[in-house]
Amino acid sequence: MFSNVLIVCYANICRSPAAEVVFKSLHPGVSCKPVTYHSAGVRAFEGMEMDAVMKNLLVAQGLSVAPHRSRRLNIGMVREADLILVAERNQIGQVEALDRTARGKVFALGNWEEIDVVDPHGKSESSYRASLTLIERLAAGWIERIC
Repeated sequence: MFSNVLIVCYANICRSPAAEVVFKSLHPGVSCKPVTYHSAGVRAFEGMEMDAVMKNLLVAQGLSVAPHRSRRLNIGMVREADLILVAERNQIGQVEALDRTARGKVFALGNWEEIDVVDPHGKSESSYRASLTLIERLAAGWIERIC
């Protein structure tokens, strides 16, 4: 159904790269066609590393975390993606403002539960854990729709 899924948050250092890792770990290789998962940020500074707290939580769960460098969302990324998932519902409009052809393929990660993934960056570790737990639950719900 989809072959190129773009996950977007604000800075591309915490939520979207974590969601990218989670989606890759959940993707059922044999029972689903190959899908490329990647991430970007609507206001990202290029080249920043993943937030250390989030990275450590992912690693502690045994997930494979490849080296990450933040990327700022651009029109090319939007046009190449078959599906764009944003961390917060208000980011749908930001993506669509960048490229109006995105309409109809941008959804909130928490679309089915009408919930946003709140940015834990700079907050307590428990905030990071809560965001990661939510990302995992929401990603699991999307996997069935992606395949």
